[in-house]
Amino acid sequence: MKANSRFRIKDIFLYTVILFIAISAVFPIFWTLLNSFKFMKDIISPVPRFIFTPTIENYLRVLRLSDLKGALLNSFIVSTGSVVLGFVFGVPFAYAIARFTFRAKENLKFWVITLRMMPPVASVFAFIYLWLNLGMMDTYFALIFSYLLITIPTIIWLSIEPFRNVPIEIEEAATLEGLSPFRVFLQCALPIAWPTLIGGVLFSFILVWNEFFLAFTLTSERMTLPVAVGAYAVVGMQIAWGEVSASIIMLSIPPLILAGFFRKSLSSYFIIRS
Repeated sequence: MKANSRFRIKDIFLYTVILFIAISAVFPIFWTLLNSFKFMKDIISPVPRFIFTPTIENYLRVLRLSDLKGALLNSFIVSTGSVVLGFVFGVPFAYAIARFTFRAKENLKFWVITLRMMPPVASVFAFIYLWLNLGMMDTYFALIFSYLLITIPTIIWLSIEPFRNVPIEIEEAATLEGLSPFRVFLQCALPIAWPTLIGGVLFSFILVWNEFFLAFTLTSERMTLPVAVGAYAVVGMQIAWGEVSASIIMLSIPPLILAGFFRKSLSSYFIIRS
């Protein structure tokens, strides 16, 4: 009985901690969603209001802002371009690490993950110098290639394990049939690993979609959506919290749609990673 009581207390404590963490993570999102449907008087009320008269005026005001519409298009172009190029360069690299043995392989893997962990501020001055001297500052090209510092290491690191789970017998049989290593990768390994590779691609897209610092530093006219939302939040003497909350919710919608569309691939990806 004492042992059972100890286990129950341990389980109750564990579930309490998990519940506290879950509420701490979800509540800011929930509160932002509520604020996006509130009038200003309800948002700045000293007593938090969970019951109020909803309005969609905040969303209508955001949609009428031409700057945010352009920023949405810029974010889509930059995020898609950097993820596509990251996939083209990163996936073959990940396959080489997963399948071939060569010197300094572990050092190369460590270098890849350190690139991902490097803060943007460590590279932003080099990017500014590069794009200014090339006359390409504030262009799609500059931002897309700057974001490769995020997408390539992320896609490489998250694609190694899916390729390791491709049955080696299939690749050996294809080699015996006379296929070159590149064709084995393209015709055998890539189609099998593709459903789980989507998880890494989607994660990279979300990282770039939400990135603020590089976009804020490297753009002025072609600003992305996070930069436009941040700029909108400091306009005027009083912050328009309703519009800011609506902008944040709209900013989070495209990644959520993609996650829902690829949910089966994401489930299989995390099963493999575990």
